[in-house]
Amino acid sequence: MSDSTSRAHDGLVLVGRVVKPHGIRGELCVESYADSPSLFPQLESVLLGSGSKKPTRFGVASVRPHQGRMLLTLEGVADRTRAESLRGLDVFVPESTLPELDEDEFYLHDLLGLDVLQEDGTCLGVLEHFIEAGGQLTWAILHESGREILLPGVPEFILDVDIDAGKVVVAPPEGLVDLYLKPE
Repeated sequence: MSDSTSRAHDGLVLVGRVVKPHGIRGELCVESYADSPSLFPQLESVLLGSGSKKPTRFGVASVRPHQGRMLLTLEGVADRTRAESLRGLDVFVPESTLPELDEDEFYLHDLLGLDVLQEDGTCLGVLEHFIEAGGQLTWAILHESGREILLPGVPEFILDVDIDAGKVVVAPPEGLVDLYLKPE
């Protein structure tokens, strides 16, 4: 598995979020959603934005890893005040700039909208989005009842991914599905 949590603007892929400024020279501390830290050093530019507003393009002047996050210096962001104004914005890249994958690999955004089935063929719902917290990726699956099922996105629970067939087969931990779907 590789890459981002979601797609927010046509042709753009979410790869991180600006957490805070770093230092006084405009450097940004970015929480990377990409599995591979090698994505950021390859980027010539990124787009920053939030909500439905069109993101703004910034040239990337430098990138370096720092305590599990990435530090980005962007063209036109030269001081802490300007960097502070970008706090909380999402970091996007054009989908076309993402590296090619091997045949058995996929980007997470390619899974959005796929049917999520249990081993016995029971449909849990549609994969709606991903949540990244504490280094753990969680899949948010929308059940036909309108309830959300949260499934840890770890290999022991994800049995098969078939993008061409539009489905993912999972083996949730015992009792997890009942926890979300039982009547209140």
